[in-house]
Parts: sequence; C-alpha cells; structure tokens
Amino acid sequence: MNYVLALFLPPLSILLTGRIFVSIIVFLIWVPAILISGGLGHPIFILLAWLLIYQAREDRRSR
Repeated sequence: MNYVLALFLPPLSILLTGRIFVSIIVFLIWVPAILISGGLGHPIFILLAWLLIYQAREDRRSR
C-alpha cells in the first residue's frame, strides 16, 4: 500500500515510514520541483520513497 502511495505523494509515504525530518525536507523540495519542472523531478522522489520504505521493512524484519 505504501509503495502505491509513494507514486502519488512521496513525502507522505516517507512520513509513514517514520522519517519525519526527511519527509519535511522532501516536501519542501518536491513542491517547487513539481511546479517549476512540470513533474520531471518526480521519479527521483518516488525512488527515494521506495528505498526508504524498503529499508524500513528490512529493519523491521531484522528485529
């Protein structure tokens, strides 16, 4: 579910993984990037969100 959310709202998806500060920083960069570039930078944020979701899942598995 979180991977699908990362496609549309990467900052919210990162927030749900528990990384509050990273989520705020990504949001502050993501909004202007979407407005200025017309969405060209969006895939970078999706990849970042997917990596952080995967890392959080692996951390939970190792416990």
